[in-house]
Amino acid sequence: MTAAGIAAAAGARAADKAGTPPAARVLGTDGSWTAYVSEDRTGKVCYLVGQPEKSAPRSAHRKPPSAMITHRPQENIANVVSFVEGFPLKEGSDVSVVAGKGKFELFTKDDSAWARTSDLDKEIVGALARARTAVVKGTPARGPATTDTYSLAGFGKALALIDKACGVKR
Repeated sequence: MTAAGIAAAAGARAADKAGTPPAARVLGTDGSWTAYVSEDRTGKVCYLVGQPEKSAPRSAHRKPPSAMITHRPQENIANVVSFVEGFPLKEGSDVSVVAGKGKFELFTKDDSAWARTSDLDKEIVGALARARTAVVKGTPARGPATTDTYSLAGFGKALALIDKACGVKR
């Protein structure tokens, strides 16, 4: 993944953490997935955000985890996958994502995980669109490993909304 890809995910994540700025417009919500479009100094940003339907262990002290897909058409960036774990991740650890028959390892920085390449981003998005659930496992800097299970019902609709808003072809 390029630095621009990381910045795209971080920018959208920051917008979500801030409660979506006034410039962000909700395109639609289906299940636990919400699609947004906004503008920043680089141009249009389209992203979707989803929350897991269950997280374990329940006793883990963390902010709410989330999954995101981000497009930045003016920068030729599409399908940037990121998972915010809600706690500082163990340095040098990977986060594993299982969606359907696909299993992926994402690199970590601070509280988030990303795919290493844009091709892997695209592969993960395809797996998420085809699967019914995604299971994300992370290792915090302190405490037990966590497992988040995302229902992917509604993911395809949210993805189609951000694709249309940012002109991304599948």
